[in-house]
Amino acid sequence: MKAIVYTETGDPSVLTAVDRPVADPGTGEVRVRLAVAGVNPTDWKSRTGAGPGQKPAFDEVVPGQDGAGVVDAVGPEVAGLGVGDRVWLLLAQHQRPTGTAAEYTVVPSDRVVRLPDDVSFDLGASLGVPAVTAHRALTVAEDGPDRLHPGALSGKTVLVAGGAGAVGHAAIQLARWAGGTVITTVSGPEKGTLATAAGAHHVVNYRTEDAASRIREIAPDGVDLIVEVAPAQNAELNVAVAAPRASIAIYANNGGDAVTLDIRPSMVGNLRYQFVLLYTVGTAALEAAKHDVANAVAAGALPVGEEHGLPLHRYTLDRTADAHAAVENGATGKVLVDIASI
Repeated sequence: MKAIVYTETGDPSVLTAVDRPVADPGTGEVRVRLAVAGVNPTDWKSRTGAGPGQKPAFDEVVPGQDGAGVVDAVGPEVAGLGVGDRVWLLLAQHQRPTGTAAEYTVVPSDRVVRLPDDVSFDLGASLGVPAVTAHRALTVAEDGPDRLHPGALSGKTVLVAGGAGAVGHAAIQLARWAGGTVITTVSGPEKGTLATAAGAHHVVNYRTEDAASRIREIAPDGVDLIVEVAPAQNAELNVAVAAPRASIAIYANNGGDAVTLDIRPSMVGNLRYQFVLLYTVGTAALEAAKHDVANAVAAGALPVGEEHGLPLHRYTLDRTADAHAAVENGATGKVLVDIASI
């Protein structure tokens, strides 16, 4: 099979196209023939590591956590999945050398979720890290739900920072599906158009408006949940607009690696800061997210494409390095790698 690998950390040039044998699934595993892979910031950050020229955790790594395709082999002790099933993957390369930048990948069956026949592989490959991260961010509030379904966020106001990004897009869609009122902040009108297409009720351009005043105008009692991509630059804004007992779910470090918090207003508001990383989020949270995201997909609540607020940028498998570079350089939307027509 064709695969993209790296044997040392570095820039996208360390990614190399190779031919490798197709592996058989072991106990509790399935093999998936991939149609489309999704590329996320975690992929290039893992490839970059702490610096160039270092050895990764495995002698050779096929990058990629997300993808969609068809099960083509099933190992022993696998229930609920069979050959021919259309599926999407999450955390395919977590603690493993083989991810989704290949024609086939072998993964534990609990990282495989059925994809309805009427749902595209593009959508399936766009789920994984963004949708599961968004689910976690929306289910950590003290006064909020721990599962998402229609009505779960009724009466709640959600602020999504960076609504034009992949996680922001998924958070808008999931919150809207769950009945929340969604406010999002963006850096310009083009991204505002995308956030509106995703389903945001209110869009605030933080470069041309006083974001805190505008958000308080929309939500006089404050916002209940904040899905945060840039905690360093938004720390003051978050405290200014948070309702009592609000949760600020931080899933990225855009804008800086260190956050300075004014303790007193956070304490007075009983604010909760929840950091989110899928690799350590725990089995219960992942299982809940898989179930709820699958229900949202089946309900048609998570469409992708520019008309739905998430432009798709496509690359062939042999241009995976370019796909990584696009994500690293801040492409707006979702970067996909086309692998096979299935």
